[in-house]
Amino acid sequence: MKFSEDVRAAFPGICVAVGDIRSVSLAEENPALETLKASVIREITARYTLGQVKDEPIFRAYRDFFWSVGVDPTKTRPASEALVRRVLAGKPLPSINTAVDAYNLASLSSGIPIAAFDADMLSGGDLLLRFAKGGETFLGIGMKNPVLLRENQVVMADAGRIIAIYPYRDSDATKVTPATRNILIVTCGVPGIARETVLEAYLLCARYLGEYAGGMASAAELSPAENPEG
Repeated sequence: MKFSEDVRAAFPGICVAVGDIRSVSLAEENPALETLKASVIREITARYTLGQVKDEPIFRAYRDFFWSVGVDPTKTRPASEALVRRVLAGKPLPSINTAVDAYNLASLSSGIPIAAFDADMLSGGDLLLRFAKGGETFLGIGMKNPVLLRENQVVMADAGRIIAIYPYRDSDATKVTPATRNILIVTCGVPGIARETVLEAYLLCARYLGEYAGGMASAAELSPAENPEG
């Protein structure tokens, strides 16, 4: 993953962990994954209450980042916080397929938003984290129509094509589907989140995908290679 200099300057400490999960074999559900889901839900309900979630340091860091790029986190929740709130409200987690369900559980447990893409739909070159440009649009998963991006929004681009609004919405064109065989995982850090925490989220996600979607994980690349703060 490459970072534009203006993004690094605006957000010292921002980082990602990136890796491939190859040769996955997806199903609608897996009984063992459902058992894990119940276990993680119990863990989350023991760890948090709805009233305290917004003040938890890990979620506060993402909320602060959202405010800084013009997104109201009280209306558009950071992805991991949204999953936690869903569990605490007694609502069922989404059931999409074994890969999506597995990385959602990794995000729920770690508190780190996780982006996932069908790797075979990407160019294979370096991804770039940059600010959106005037006039750029984006069609994310679940959107009916493209949205016009603001220039202060941080986006992830592949060969000039935007594949995510960082770190909360992935592109519909590169989403993981039942036909996906290779997945690119990006665990998304922001200022205030330790690099080790971002890496640990990738390792947890890779383990879940290996166990419940049959994938083989690459080692993670933690980027930027050197911490801009140190």
